[in-house]
Amino acid sequence: MSMLSFLDREHTVAPAGFNRWLVPPAALCIHLCIGEAYAFSVFNLPLTKLIGLTKSAPGDWSLVDVGWIFSVAIAVLGISAAFGGKWLDRVGPRKAMSLAALCFGGGFIISSFGVTTHNLLLIYLGYGLLGGIGLGIGYISPVRTLMTWFPDRPGMATGLAIMGFGGGAMIAAPLSVLLMHSYATPTDLGVAPAFITLGVIYGVFMLIGATIVRVPPHDWRPAGYVPAASSARLITNGTVDVGTALRTPQFYLLWAVLFLNVTAGIGVLSQASPMIQEMFKGAVTPATAAGFVGLLSLFNMGGRFFWASTSDKIGRKPTYFVFFLLGILLYASVPSIARLGSVAGFVICYGIILSMYGGGFATIPAYLKDMFGTRHVGAIHGCLLTAWSAAGVLGPVLVDYIRQYQISNGVAKADAYTVTMYIMAGLLAVGAICNYLITPVSTHYHEPSAAPAE
Repeated sequence: MSMLSFLDREHTVAPAGFNRWLVPPAALCIHLCIGEAYAFSVFNLPLTKLIGLTKSAPGDWSLVDVGWIFSVAIAVLGISAAFGGKWLDRVGPRKAMSLAALCFGGGFIISSFGVTTHNLLLIYLGYGLLGGIGLGIGYISPVRTLMTWFPDRPGMATGLAIMGFGGGAMIAAPLSVLLMHSYATPTDLGVAPAFITLGVIYGVFMLIGATIVRVPPHDWRPAGYVPAASSARLITNGTVDVGTALRTPQFYLLWAVLFLNVTAGIGVLSQASPMIQEMFKGAVTPATAAGFVGLLSLFNMGGRFFWASTSDKIGRKPTYFVFFLLGILLYASVPSIARLGSVAGFVICYGIILSMYGGGFATIPAYLKDMFGTRHVGAIHGCLLTAWSAAGVLGPVLVDYIRQYQISNGVAKADAYTVTMYIMAGLLAVGAICNYLITPVSTHYHEPSAAPAE
C-alpha cells in the first residue's frame, strides 16, 4: 500500500524552494518515448513482407492494412485523452504517467506476438488500442503540470512539454531500423524482437519520468509574476469548466483548427518513409528514408518549441494564421518540386510543414488556456485531442486510399501523391477561416466565483 501511495498526487507536491526547471526533463522522458509513434512508418514496409521477406508474397498484409495500425493508435490517443483528462486532474501526473508507461510498453509486447503469429488483429489491439491509451494519457499528463509551473510563459511551457513528442521519432526511426537489422535472420526480418526491445526501453524511461515529476503547491506563483490582463490576444482572467467549455462555439472552432492542421500533416508522417522512396525511386534508399523520417522529427520537435514560444510574443491566433497560409503555399508547391527531382527542395518543404504541424500541437494548450483559463485546461485539452483522433484516421486514409486509387488507374507511383497535396492545401484554407472566426469567450460562460487556478 505504501508503494502505491507513492503515486498519489499529494506525494508529488514540490517542497519550498524547488527549481521549476527540474520538471521539464520528466515531461521529456514521457514525450520522447511516446513520440515513437511518428517513426512507426519505418515498420510499414517490413510488416508487408513478413512472409515474402524480400517482397510481399501471397498472405502478406498490404500497406493499406498496415497503415491502420497508426490510425487506430492515434484515434485511441484522442479518445483516451478526452476521457482521461478529468481523472488526470484528480489523481495527478505521477499516477497517470505510470499507467501510460505500462500501456505503451505493453502495447509493443502484445504486438510482437501479433508479428510472430502473423495476426494483424493482435497488433491493432497491442500497439493500436493499448499503446494508444498509453499515448493519450502520456501525452496530456505533463501539459497542465508545466503550465502551472510556468504561468508567465504558457506557450514556452507547452512547447517544452510537447517538444519531446515531435522529437521521439528522431531517436526511434534509426533505433528501430538498427534493431531490425540486428535481430534479422535469413528467415526473419527481426520485427518481433525489435518490438519487445522497444517496449522494455520505453516502459522503463517513462517510469523514470513518472518518478521525478513534481507539481507546485496550491496557489504557487513565480517570483514577480503578474497575471496578464485580458487583451486583443484573447487572454481571459476568467475560468470556464470543461462541461461549459464544450457548449461554447470557440471550443468547436478550436477543434476544427487543430483537426485541419493535423490532418494536413499526419498523413505525410504516417507514410513518410514509403512516400519519399516512391516519389524519388532509385534516388532514396530505405536507410535514407529512415533518415528523412528522423529529420522530419527534428523539425517537428524544434517547431513545437519555436512556434509555441513565438506565440507568447505575437499571440496564438496570429501564429495559427502563419501555419495555415504558409502551409497552403508549401503543399501547393510540393508536386512541382517533386517533378523537378529536387530531393533537397522536397525535404525542406516538408521540414517547414512539419515544424508548423508540431507547432500547432504545442500552441493549442496555451490557446485553450487563454480562452478558458488554467484551472480546467487539462480536461479541456483532453477533449480537444479528439480532433487528433479524427485527423489520425482521415489524414492517413486520404494518403493511402487516394494513392492506391491512382495506382490502380495507371498513375505512376511517383505521381500518386499529387492530388493529395492539393487536397491538404484546401483543408488548410478552411482552417484559416475557422481561426479567423475565433473571438473571446463570453463572460456568461465563466465560473461565477472560481477559486484561483492551481
